[in-house]
Amino acid sequence: MTHKSRAIFLAAALVVLASAASAFAAPGDKALDDVRVLSADDMQGRAPGTPGSEKARAYILSRFAEIGVAPIGASFEQPFEFAKRDGTNIRGVNLVARIKGTVGGKAMVVSAHYDHLGVRNGEIYNGADDNASGVAGLLAVAEAFKAHPPKHDVILAVVDAEESGLRGARAFVAAPPIPLSGVALDVNFDMLSKNPKNELYVAGATPFPFLKPVLDAVAAKAPVSLKQGHDTDAAGKQNNWTNQSDHYAFGEKGVPWVYFGVEDHPEYHKPTDDFATVPKDFFKRSVATVVEASLAFDRDLDQIAKASGR
Repeated sequence: MTHKSRAIFLAAALVVLASAASAFAAPGDKALDDVRVLSADDMQGRAPGTPGSEKARAYILSRFAEIGVAPIGASFEQPFEFAKRDGTNIRGVNLVARIKGTVGGKAMVVSAHYDHLGVRNGEIYNGADDNASGVAGLLAVAEAFKAHPPKHDVILAVVDAEESGLRGARAFVAAPPIPLSGVALDVNFDMLSKNPKNELYVAGATPFPFLKPVLDAVAAKAPVSLKQGHDTDAAGKQNNWTNQSDHYAFGEKGVPWVYFGVEDHPEYHKPTDDFATVPKDFFKRSVATVVEASLAFDRDLDQIAKASGR
């Protein structure tokens, strides 16, 4: 073999090895990259109706293609319109995909919003935790279900305009891709990456006590401290997360929900919510936790649907 032939052979071998490594990557391995890309300055804070929002959608769609999920119908993109406070109309776009279950029956929705606050007074609000982290968690769940096919259909709802009043989630439930009667549970991710106490919270077990055994089992093995709460007014309305993110739109329609997130931190809704401030080790363990929780909910979805009367 000549030196030139040997070089070509080695280059080809490296490509094959890289492809193999990618094919066998563990679910969630790309989560940090997803946050980094979605919270970069060139996304301009991902405000609805902006070029940055369009760029974020293009990236998420590229990840859908990489993971191998399918749209429901002709397109992943589900546009909607809403009016701003000044009366002008904004076009939002939800991204919806499905992973078919092996058994069927009721479906589970996994949701996360990809929008943030955009540019204000010349400063970019990158929203690394809020909510690039939740989208990254959703993509990790999608990877896990592609690697280990779910029993039930899993609908991935990456929704727009949460910061404008849950507009994307409300558009989703107003015109759902399947009848809402066929949805047993919404699993919502919003802010998964920043907590100095190693704590991730999950809300929903108080209004839906049939979820508690599943969450207790996940918490017992979770690589973070998974705490339940923030779903009543017991500690004050400001600490009740029931209506604080997209799961509330599902709850308004009678769909049970769980919401995973961290408590507010100094970067919340500030220009400093950048990728550089994400504690990488905690975030990776947080993603591993929501992946395992999603797998557990799929395993027990028939019992959850029965207990909720759906």
